[in-house]
Amino acid sequence: MTQDHAYPEAYNTFLPNRLGIVVNGSLSKGLDIKLDPDVPIESVKVGQYVVVEPATPTGQSLGRFFCVVSDLRLDATDPALASSPPDLSNPIVAQVIHGTATYGVAHVVPYLMQTSEGLRPVRTIPAHYANASEATQEQVEAVFGADDADHLWIGSPLDMESTLICLDLPRLVERSVGVFGKSGTGKTFLTRILMAGILQKRAAVQLIFDMHNEYGWAGTSEGQSGGAVKGLKQLFGSQVAVFTLDEASSRNRGVSTDGVIEIGYDEIEPGDIETMAETLNLTDIQTQAVWTLADHWKGKSWLTSFLDLDSDGRNKLANELGPHEGTVRALATKLRTLTRLEFVVSQAHQSAVRTIIDYLERGKTVVLEFGRYKDNTIAQVLVANLLSRRIYDEWSRRMEQALGDRSKEPSQLVITIEEAHKFLSPSIASQTIFGTIAREMRKYNVTLLVVDQRPSAIDNEVLSQIGTKLACLLDDEKDVNSVLQGASGAGELRSVLQRLESKQQALIFGHAVPMPVVIRVRDYGTETSYAEFGFRDAAALQRTAERDASLLFGPPG
Repeated sequence: MTQDHAYPEAYNTFLPNRLGIVVNGSLSKGLDIKLDPDVPIESVKVGQYVVVEPATPTGQSLGRFFCVVSDLRLDATDPALASSPPDLSNPIVAQVIHGTATYGVAHVVPYLMQTSEGLRPVRTIPAHYANASEATQEQVEAVFGADDADHLWIGSPLDMESTLICLDLPRLVERSVGVFGKSGTGKTFLTRILMAGILQKRAAVQLIFDMHNEYGWAGTSEGQSGGAVKGLKQLFGSQVAVFTLDEASSRNRGVSTDGVIEIGYDEIEPGDIETMAETLNLTDIQTQAVWTLADHWKGKSWLTSFLDLDSDGRNKLANELGPHEGTVRALATKLRTLTRLEFVVSQAHQSAVRTIIDYLERGKTVVLEFGRYKDNTIAQVLVANLLSRRIYDEWSRRMEQALGDRSKEPSQLVITIEEAHKFLSPSIASQTIFGTIAREMRKYNVTLLVVDQRPSAIDNEVLSQIGTKLACLLDDEKDVNSVLQGASGAGELRSVLQRLESKQQALIFGHAVPMPVVIRVRDYGTETSYAEFGFRDAAALQRTAERDASLLFGPPG
């Protein structure tokens, strides 16, 4: 690209959205932009997009640098001005001082460079006095793509409400995703938008462990009113199936479910108990005893057989198999906590696992509501691990049978877990199926969407495998460090993350975006937002039907 102006004008032409010129910087630490005198420093915000465009003496553009503002500061040509401020009551003195002796500096981090060959990672920096300006809507959308079949509109840059920031959906779902933020910052709000977008664009099939009954039929508004908002079932109808562990709770909330989950004693395997060792407070010896019992009752329900024993029977079994009588007695007590869960029954009417897998294989998203078990860690860990382990086995088997034939491979599957630290803490991540999925299952078309307010409680190895991170406000230093670990320019992103507003703002970086971006999250919960996801209420459907009938058969009468 060439410009018509000569060399001096290339550096000094005033652009409508110009901020200033580059005066300092390095590739590793970023660039300093001296703001023009008529650009109030208060109008520039951390997280804002800036385009830096250097030029040669002939006026030829060398490419654009896409940057993010990470810091702002005040500076002066004479350090003495800080200790001996001039008298600014005289407007002439104030005008002379402002913008010449004193000025504002915006520190920006360059992430991408646009050349004739397209967008590339930054490996150089612009020269002194290169023009810096606010990014335009067209420039931002050129980087993040348009809202189409492969891109999901997630929000807008700060102070650019008409500009769309989009996520690359195929890249989003092919690696695990994390949504983080302290309580009340809008994690659930943001997660709903991701789920709805994946459904709308048919980017993947989803299994959603809805711990707090927020995603199936209806959820709670993020606003002060606390009213209800539509869930996935209302928006997408037959594309979504809702299952529940607590039929009474679903009925009381007016939710029509597609099935009630029951887990039979015979469906609980030793591996399921092993992944619950920390939750059930099992010792290593007790965990090993579970495998011994299962081996002893091969071909039968080991759990039913064991729990049916009386005290004498357990003592006899301990003497026969080797574990200490106290170990067997304590194990029986701890395993009985599972039988107090009403959905755990001696014999299930049908296999919940098989039913859910059948729905997923048909391309239907499954939402599993926990009802009154929303705060029951034992119920959550049992169900989530048991179902996910079976799905892991099924998807692995089908992927290996496909032998590289993509038409025979299972659909891309995203498993959503809230309060992810319960399943991915450092002490248990290596044992649970979710740790395995985060580390290995991308090659089997299974990834995670983890939602948590305490990312520092999640295993570091698992966090390192999360491809795209969407972070709302975090104010705990350990949580901030955990979210940013391994991120390019983590030091600069830290200041951006810690300055987010407490509602409806998020920092997004990683696999699904070409560069980090701070957004105001798009609205969810209004009729307009529902329509944007393709929802039509009864009146709208009736109007459409009448219009179609008129086109086919002419006006009525």
